[in-house]
Amino acid sequence: MNQLLEREYFHNTVLDYLIAASIIVLGTLLLRLFKRTILRRLKLLADKTTTQGDNFIVKSIERFGVPALNYFIIYAGLTYLELSAKAENVLRIVTAVVITFFVLRLLSSTILLVLQHYIRGQENGEEKIKQLAGVMLLVNIVIWILGVVFLIDNLGYNVTTIITGLGIGGIAVALAAQNILGDLFNYFVIFFDRPFEVGDFIIVDDKMGSIEYIGLKTTRIRSLSGEQIVIGNSNLTGARIHNYKRLFTRRVIFTLNIDYRTPLEKLKLIPDLIRSVIEHEPLTKFDRSHFAAYGDWSLRYETVYFVQDPDYNKFMDIQQSININIYDALLKNEIYYVTGFHMQLAPPPPKPEEKKEDKEAEQKE
Repeated sequence: MNQLLEREYFHNTVLDYLIAASIIVLGTLLLRLFKRTILRRLKLLADKTTTQGDNFIVKSIERFGVPALNYFIIYAGLTYLELSAKAENVLRIVTAVVITFFVLRLLSSTILLVLQHYIRGQENGEEKIKQLAGVMLLVNIVIWILGVVFLIDNLGYNVTTIITGLGIGGIAVALAAQNILGDLFNYFVIFFDRPFEVGDFIIVDDKMGSIEYIGLKTTRIRSLSGEQIVIGNSNLTGARIHNYKRLFTRRVIFTLNIDYRTPLEKLKLIPDLIRSVIEHEPLTKFDRSHFAAYGDWSLRYETVYFVQDPDYNKFMDIQQSININIYDALLKNEIYYVTGFHMQLAPPPPKPEEKKEDKEAEQKE
């Protein structure tokens, strides 16, 4: 038995191989026991707390710590053996790659967690988290490029030439893709400055619609007529944008043109009639109603009120109700209004009846 254990293969005895295998097997079993008992209890405790930091730590241990420990258990078993120079060099390179991989993954996850925590504290945070994909894509590209350069440098290679080449290549790419990079940087402006968000109704120049998607290069808007409008991010950030999603109160102003033949006492009633109609409507705040000016064909009454709801359909329902009720109130009081061209929207005030004697005299003539 001792002779068997002392037999040597590739500069290591059978006993050395058994000890190395025992280290790997025992370490793997202990790690599985840790994952099934201690780590599971830590997850349960973290779920009971209100903070997200402990959940992130436990998830990081599960996603990165456990796989890293698995590798280092294998590494410990292999390093127990006497390896050739070539095998040791391969093991060193693999170890550097594994460490770099797990560190970069942990760094990427930490940045993602910080951004999610920052965005959740904002209004409509859960909707904005969906826009993180574009940001994280760029962040991960930068992280992995720097990580690979760092790995190559640690493996003993000269990275000066690589960095110089990346710098020259970056300048060439930047000159060739100025518009693309402009839209890309303006995506970050939109993401952090938040002039509009997904779901907002905006007007840009002569285009209007609801924001459907904010991408790295373009933003897509669903117009009122149904088609999709695609606009570059640079064009959006350089334009005047009317964001109606952030309209909390809507100011409404309208004019009534009253017939010149309306008696004075009825003219005095009009502001109070309009006020009572507007105040009767829910979600409205009456501001003023005045006999504002003498027009060419009519007496102009100007009215201002506020609708305390941003929804456009509700505003139109309220406006329609106010228009109908004002029309009804004016008719009941025999007050008539006209357009600027003297086209009457309602019958004119009735003329006084002529005397019978005057009619007979006209017939004789």
